[in-house]
Amino acid sequence: MRDTVIKRMLEDKFIAIIRGMDEDKILPLAEALYNGGFRFIEVTFNLREPENYSQTARSIETIAKRFGTDVIAGAGTVVTPEMVDIAADAGALYIVSPNTDTDVIRRTIQRELVSVPGALSASECMIAHNAGADFIKLFPTGSMGTGYLKSLKAPLSHLRFVATGGIDEKNFKEYLQAGAVCIGVGGNLINKEWIAAGEFNKITDLAKQYTE
Repeated sequence: MRDTVIKRMLEDKFIAIIRGMDEDKILPLAEALYNGGFRFIEVTFNLREPENYSQTARSIETIAKRFGTDVIAGAGTVVTPEMVDIAADAGALYIVSPNTDTDVIRRTIQRELVSVPGALSASECMIAHNAGADFIKLFPTGSMGTGYLKSLKAPLSHLRFVATGGIDEKNFKEYLQAGAVCIGVGGNLINKEWIAAGEFNKITDLAKQYTE
């Protein structure tokens, strides 16, 4: 399954990042994203609320059960091997982190999941790669700009970068052209005011601006 997830991530090119969402909104939000063409959905843990890790796990499980492999569910903000296990048991097929932690990467590979650790410097990128990471989440990409991505990509052309942070429907093409193989989109797509108002059709319409 790991090879399939990697192949599909390279083909589909977008990950929707859900952060801080109530459980009752997860399914209609996932449906809206799916209808907009997104096939990868990441649900993030909140490190300030470890007591709610089980809620994140249930949200991942909800997506995985509803869509099967039509939508690839993943976990974000995973910073310990124990969190990898929580996510894997819930049905996550890829693990995303804001940082490079070799123990997290190795546990991810042990659980036969796709590893997407966060890195910024060339040294961090290579540490992650050498530990077995499948992709490198360049974070925060938006703060650095496409020039930084191009500079990293020049010597590290063998790495697969996922650009995340500050990217929207207006500038995502620039990051793909700069060398990113995939784009992670969070708050610029998951509009909480629309969700609170039940206007999930607006999420779908915005998602199409990426995928079409």
